[in-house]
Amino acid sequence: MRQTGSAVSGAASSPQRNQAHLIEIEAKGIVKRFPNVLALNHVSLEVRRGEIHALMGENGAGKTTLMSTLYGLTRPDLGQVLIRGNEVVLHSPAHAMSYGIGMVHQSFKLFDSLTVWENVVYGAEPARGPLIDRSEAIKKVRSLAERFGLSVDPLSTVGRLPVGVRQRVEILKALYRDARILILDEPTAVLTPGECDTFFSIVRRFASDGRTVLLVTHKMREVMAVSSRITVLRDGQVTALLATENTTPEEITRAMTGRNLTVLAMHQAPPAEGLALEVEGLTIHEAAKNSVSGLSLFVRHGEIVGIAGVAGNGQTELIEAIAGLRGATSGKVKICSVDVSEFPLRARRHAGMGYVPEDRQATGSAAAASATDNCSLGFQRQPPLSRRGILHHTTMMRLARDLIARFEIKIRSENEPVRILSGGNLQKLVVAREFNHEASIVLVEQPTRGVDVAASDIIHRAILDQRDRGRGVLLVSSELAELTKLSDRILVMFGGEIIAEIPRDQFDETRLGLLMAGQPHEPKDGSR
Repeated sequence: MRQTGSAVSGAASSPQRNQAHLIEIEAKGIVKRFPNVLALNHVSLEVRRGEIHALMGENGAGKTTLMSTLYGLTRPDLGQVLIRGNEVVLHSPAHAMSYGIGMVHQSFKLFDSLTVWENVVYGAEPARGPLIDRSEAIKKVRSLAERFGLSVDPLSTVGRLPVGVRQRVEILKALYRDARILILDEPTAVLTPGECDTFFSIVRRFASDGRTVLLVTHKMREVMAVSSRITVLRDGQVTALLATENTTPEEITRAMTGRNLTVLAMHQAPPAEGLALEVEGLTIHEAAKNSVSGLSLFVRHGEIVGIAGVAGNGQTELIEAIAGLRGATSGKVKICSVDVSEFPLRARRHAGMGYVPEDRQATGSAAAASATDNCSLGFQRQPPLSRRGILHHTTMMRLARDLIARFEIKIRSENEPVRILSGGNLQKLVVAREFNHEASIVLVEQPTRGVDVAASDIIHRAILDQRDRGRGVLLVSSELAELTKLSDRILVMFGGEIIAEIPRDQFDETRLGLLMAGQPHEPKDGSR
């Protein structure tokens, strides 16, 4: 690998480095410009056969652009891509697949109207004569899902699945094609610890079989546990090539951010008093079954209540019902003792609710609108953003500039459309907007999914600040480390029900992981 940054150590000096036959895929001097943005500035990368190579960097550092180049989604302005020592010009993902390159995307590349099995086998369908062998395809997909511990129904329509389950479909697509080079972009964002262990045991077997894995992740523990080398990008350039066994999370973070991050302090909040949110006997019956069954919970003012669970166990439906985006079959939702069960989303906001949805793009923002407009979404009819029904653009722009500065959102100006933002910067914008307004209860779903370590730190501090200001926070996350770091108590959901309630002094990730998987548990204490 040709280093363009300032710090290269560890495996960079290995005697194997110059044995070209060991290099499975290589990028040389890649340059990619977008309007007003130099995304990649002479970036070079080489990944060895049989290696699990991690690529790390802050959101907007250029990781996705580099991966898109290696997968044929993006054509570089300058530079070369070599596969097993031969230069190739990749015109499309299908072309990349013909060279044995598979990719699991962070942003899904799925057909919402098709079933899981149709998405997985698309373009590589098993045939029976001139027809697709439907039963064989379903059998293969179901077998793969069971083998990798990725619970998903092959007959489900993808567009009706929660975000977490859709990500599993992306993983299955790549595994189905038996790729020799596997690019994983945040592949475990919605998996339990047990599922992660299973998944990476398979990834290790891929590597031991001579296959190559390029892992893009923000999860430091995964990088330290499974990779052999780490390439770090910052502002479109390589800043470090590190041997995992010879480095530390602190060194990686410095290479990513250019600074040291201080330890997050868990400030002692005043005793939580009064109920910010009450959910009583909530049932959601859809598609001939209950996605949520008679569920009750509460959140006090000044308290963070975490919800742990494998994606697909009713968390998404629960939060959408509390927010007013999904109808409930029965039950009540109260905000500060006011029954809002029949209120639409806007009325629930007025009653004192903030909402950070799990899908920051489809639900949390308007891609074509400016940062100014997005920073006001949902609150634009309230003073001081509007007066007598007329938007006050100067105030809206002032608010956007303030939030951009406070949350360190990387955007040239508040007038730019948010579609140009990286996932992490868009997430910070959504969080900033929802946390800026007065709310008694804030619903927060997957706040740091696909978000780098520096942005995660900013978001975590903001969540704690909400608690310390006396607001209730209902936090849904697939990251147990995040839940145990922030929550005052954790509720575990399985099969649309709360099966356990764990106070902070009893947090244990192993126990929580077993509960999330539906393992036997002790009787719950109830919701109060």
